[in-house]
Amino acid sequence: MGHLVLQGGCEFGGEMRVSDLRAMALAGGYDAELSIVPAAAAPDGNHHRAGQNGRRWFEALGASNVSVLPLIDRESADNPVIASRLRRSKLIYLLGGFPVYLASVLRNSRSWEAIRLALNGVSTLAGSSAGAMVMGSFFYDPIKQNVAKGLGILPATCVIPHFNTFGRQWISRLQKELPWVTLIGIDEETGVIDDGPDTSWSVAGKGGVTLFRDQRMEEYDTGERFDLYGASV
Repeated sequence: MGHLVLQGGCEFGGEMRVSDLRAMALAGGYDAELSIVPAAAAPDGNHHRAGQNGRRWFEALGASNVSVLPLIDRESADNPVIASRLRRSKLIYLLGGFPVYLASVLRNSRSWEAIRLALNGVSTLAGSSAGAMVMGSFFYDPIKQNVAKGLGILPATCVIPHFNTFGRQWISRLQKELPWVTLIGIDEETGVIDDGPDTSWSVAGKGGVTLFRDQRMEEYDTGERFDLYGASV
């Protein structure tokens, strides 16, 4: 089984260096094939700029095999060539943007099946903001202001990015609508990485992570670890 990296937004800034270097190490190092998926940024035409920002960032960190895949809509998500690239990628990075659009593009597509197969192997799947949100069972749609269904990589969870800015405002509603779900609030420029045994995660970056589960709130700072489905470690 591979690894997951969830980031709270404002990716590709200096504070994300530790998180992204850890993701690269888990994926096999500087020479590992790294594929950036810009689909979440496509609705407002920002996918090219965002994708190139990501490419430049990872190359500045030392990555030598970075590609921005032309995965921006449902047609391209079902393209067998793109799916094949994802299947052999060692680090797959889902950019931020519009979570509902990203989920609709990937759901039941050839590319999503390829991502799942890669993750079931030794690959690392990372996502920031919308890219992290869709990995849970549910996520909050800030446009329609309702709860939407995620892609379910992390069962019984809801990822809340930008937690130290506007994400915190969604908590009360999500607690009412999803009382059985673990809410994962991630600050901007902060990542959480499942790089420990079993369900143990570590926090890296500028801010922290706040969990809401079993009617309690738990806060973890950078450098600390927690068990996503249990207690702190």
